[in-house]
Amino acid sequence: MDTRKEKLPHGIPGHNLGEIERDIPINEPPAWPVNDKLKHIGKRVTRIDALDKVTGKAKYTSDLKLQGMLYAKMFRSKVPHAVVSSIDVSKALQLEGVHAIHLIENEEKDGKENENGKYPMVKYVGQPLGGVAAESLAIAKDAVALISIKYEEKPFVIDLDSAMLKDAPIVFKQPIKQQEDGGDVGETHDGSKGTGNVRGPSTSSFFGGPRGDLEAGFKEADVIIENTYRTQVHTHMPLETHGVVVDWRPDMMTIYASTQNTASVRNEMASVFGLPKSKVRVICEFMGGGFGAKHSAGSFGPMAANLAKKTGRPVWLMLDRQEEHIAEGNRPNSIQWLKIGAKKDGTLTGIQQRSHGTAGVGLGAGVGRIAQILYTCENFATEQYDVLTNAGPGAAWRAPGNVQGAFGLEQAIDELAEKLDLDPLAYRDKIDKSEVRKVERQRGAKLFDWSRRKPAGSAEGVVKKGLGVGQSTWPRFVTLDSSVEVKIHKGGGVEIRSSVQDIGTGTKTILAQVVAEELGLDVEHIAVNIGDTFFPVGPGSGGSVVTGSITPPTRNAAFEAKKELLKLVAKKWETDSSNLRMSDGEVVNSKDDSQKMSFKEATSLMRTSQISKVESRSDDYGGFQQPWGLAYGDLGSVQFAEVSVNTNTGFIKVDRIVAAHSCGRPLNIGQLESQINGGVIQGVSYALYENRVMDNGTGHMMNANVDQYKTPFSMEIPQIDSIIVEEYGGRSSTDAYGIGEPANIATAAAIANAVYNAIGVRIHEIPITPASILTALKKV
Repeated sequence: MDTRKEKLPHGIPGHNLGEIERDIPINEPPAWPVNDKLKHIGKRVTRIDALDKVTGKAKYTSDLKLQGMLYAKMFRSKVPHAVVSSIDVSKALQLEGVHAIHLIENEEKDGKENENGKYPMVKYVGQPLGGVAAESLAIAKDAVALISIKYEEKPFVIDLDSAMLKDAPIVFKQPIKQQEDGGDVGETHDGSKGTGNVRGPSTSSFFGGPRGDLEAGFKEADVIIENTYRTQVHTHMPLETHGVVVDWRPDMMTIYASTQNTASVRNEMASVFGLPKSKVRVICEFMGGGFGAKHSAGSFGPMAANLAKKTGRPVWLMLDRQEEHIAEGNRPNSIQWLKIGAKKDGTLTGIQQRSHGTAGVGLGAGVGRIAQILYTCENFATEQYDVLTNAGPGAAWRAPGNVQGAFGLEQAIDELAEKLDLDPLAYRDKIDKSEVRKVERQRGAKLFDWSRRKPAGSAEGVVKKGLGVGQSTWPRFVTLDSSVEVKIHKGGGVEIRSSVQDIGTGTKTILAQVVAEELGLDVEHIAVNIGDTFFPVGPGSGGSVVTGSITPPTRNAAFEAKKELLKLVAKKWETDSSNLRMSDGEVVNSKDDSQKMSFKEATSLMRTSQISKVESRSDDYGGFQQPWGLAYGDLGSVQFAEVSVNTNTGFIKVDRIVAAHSCGRPLNIGQLESQINGGVIQGVSYALYENRVMDNGTGHMMNANVDQYKTPFSMEIPQIDSIIVEEYGGRSSTDAYGIGEPANIATAAAIANAVYNAIGVRIHEIPITPASILTALKKV
């Protein structure tokens, strides 16, 4: 590919901003200056769909009502481990208003546990067995209640510790495959390594495997800390549950889905039903949250499609809140052991990590890469094990693995700092080589007033104040299979098309900002049509990948469309198009500012009704760390927490969080702050409240609701102050990345460190409850 050399902004404004020369593709637009010299980028632009959402005009999947639509309800196992001997649906079929019932059956003998059974073997409470389609949801529910299922029950195990015992009931005798949307174990393994219910270990990631000599490293150490940390199972609870509406006509299967990945659902459904991708269309216009578990069609997608096929009518199938808790994903728990050594001057000499966690009947229960890459240490090794249990499968959950890993690592670093008699923030200055996190620590400490922190346990009174800090890192992932079409219509309209979905984070708005900046138009003049697989393929929303993947091709497509339009104007004015610029809704001749025409007038010169340009994501300028799209740099944060702990009741109030973040070039400050707020609130909830409670005697989740599954109310949400640090790397035509993951990673660890600072006793397990505090203080 032909390239040209160009200087791009590089560094952090107010700290070390300069320029860097890169080779960039000859056909890509010139570098943008820093944000304060731009009109729309880096500003607080109101979401373009805000009015639709607050007025109720926005229609989500569950709102759809198609002509002739039926309503479906799935029926599920009520036992955790069994062979299904029979399913009697005769009474349900006789119920007036029932149109079809579909059973999940073994299609063929596969040589595994079910070779003699008609139905798949039950492995957890909530496992889907079939579905009913009826005239109304109420009738479908009544029909499900009439279905009789007979089980040959088997021994089961729910608890992580019990599942690791040699005599524990075996969940799977055969290897199982890694879930595509599973959690982060470091490397992906096939589930065949290990014995009993323990599978693994994973010992490496895309950042490499073990390094150095741990034994020598620990011999060098003057100080060693060694502790075990525990985190709980954390279930997904977005406002909108999983679900689809499937309209299967002879020539097209149309799926309206609440999904984080329209392309993935399209591909999966095409594969399941043996259809060409061109005959499957997935639409997600509005989506009410996902947190990581909505990348696939699940079991509900094929179920709705089978019922639609049987009835010849559209089928609505949305899960209820209980189903959401028990069957559609969770953040796995963890038991993680850490041993860290350091010299007297603080230099880390060794980090050793071993973890076990359960993602139920799935894999993905690791603690991520954070211990491997956050701090400089020559000697490192990890062993991360999956433990199978008879519970619903885990799924990716906003920064999978790394949230668990940060809870252990960031407490261990604080403990090490205390042994070295160093301030924990100053100690991070020594061992963390990230320049942007250095700035985040400085700016965050100033806003938070870290200098008022007192020694642990020295606070007086019944209610004790404590201050803590935690850090995060997350890779800059780029999906190269990210394409955008930009159209300039005759008459002045501009349209963006891509299958990328907006899951509530504001993707529609940043795409409009990028095109408006490039074409010199106002944001409200840009139409954004996304979330439809009939448009060019876009990335899934996960791993903070969307912004860095989709905004460069969006700008590049707008640039190409602009060049074609400017050629038409240049021909009319008998000048070279390089002399022309577009700004404030006009085309202007830079050689003669008096020569100008409106954008609408310029489009009247078009010989066809539209100019259409499609661009796909190119490699980062300077290439990638890994060719599949692991970019250089990282997404990191520093979070400061202030808590109040009542030592009589054990009640903890998180009073304030200061969250300092970077994501390359910020595109929309208001939306970034919204993402940070959401991540902080989820982190507070993880640290203090959320916890899946299982009955080890029955295998049932006891709090699969929105009442007893505790999340913070508004009065429990702290003051949140965000600091967004601009950081320019000169890596793409927008130089922007996402922020979804880092906003969630460090919060629980910072709160745990603040609780220790308040009461002087460290708690190594979350959620930290009043009972945890009173037990730690030996008051119960």
